[in-house]
Amino acid sequence: MGQNNNVTEFILLGFTQDPAGQKALFVVFLLIYIVTMVGNLLIVGTVIVSPSLGSPMYFFLASLSLMDAVYSTAISPKLIVDLLRVKKTISFTACISQLFIEHLFGGVDIVILVAMAYDRYVAICKPLHYLIIMNRQVCIIFLVMAWVVGFAHALFQVLTVCKLSFCAPNIIDHFGCDIYPLLLLACTDTYFIGLSVIGNNGAMCVVIFILILLSYGIILRSLKNHSQEGRCKALFTCGSHITVVFLFFVPCIFMYVRPVSSFPIDKAVTVFYTIVTPMLNPLIYTLRNSEMKNSIEKLLQNLLSPNRLSLSS
Repeated sequence: MGQNNNVTEFILLGFTQDPAGQKALFVVFLLIYIVTMVGNLLIVGTVIVSPSLGSPMYFFLASLSLMDAVYSTAISPKLIVDLLRVKKTISFTACISQLFIEHLFGGVDIVILVAMAYDRYVAICKPLHYLIIMNRQVCIIFLVMAWVVGFAHALFQVLTVCKLSFCAPNIIDHFGCDIYPLLLLACTDTYFIGLSVIGNNGAMCVVIFILILLSYGIILRSLKNHSQEGRCKALFTCGSHITVVFLFFVPCIFMYVRPVSSFPIDKAVTVFYTIVTPMLNPLIYTLRNSEMKNSIEKLLQNLLSPNRLSLSS
């Protein structure tokens, strides 16, 4: 913790001071959180119990859905409860924990999206070698790498904040703890710290975003050699992935690839990639994937009518 640190808690201003507005937002965010948890956990459960979804693509999809569920839980419950409170406070320790968890799972998400892009590249450009290249060991290496990168990225954020000195005022004009709102509250000069944060967060967002786009560019070029049916199927799958990539990376780049500052639109952008995107991911993947849809329908039928399952067996 930074020297002369008198701050033990922060006051969060949230979205609005209007009680009616807070109640409306409480309902909206509670519904979004329920849909997020049900959607993502349904995908995880479906992939685990469905033998037809044994390919690496679904392994990464289940991993992404699990990360989205936990990532959303790091932010949404506190935000939802605060909308019913008059005074919204968060202790210094809880603030640091939220910052760490948010960036840990955000970092893991980013590497899983890279793995999914690589998986699609191998499946479309090297289909005959797909099962050899994307074997179980490679999938596990990608997952371990995701956790290592996520942990290192989150640890950097926490160590950066713990070096700072905070003094009054301790008011954060936001609904949660993130690196830029905290840097703006520091008593000390944060210019060079701000540059290192841009280097870490910005490089992670921009470099990986460009790499993923390049991989999809290579995929699209290789589709010239495919049949019309194969081309449509590949574009359909890649379309879902590209949509998710854009929904995650574009707001992240806006938030972190800039000098330390605060804009009125920041809260809305943060809501988009921390709360809305984890809800949209399962919808995007299931609505555009017939194999996934059929497996979810089978799972739900078995869950809702166990008697029929026992009769058929």
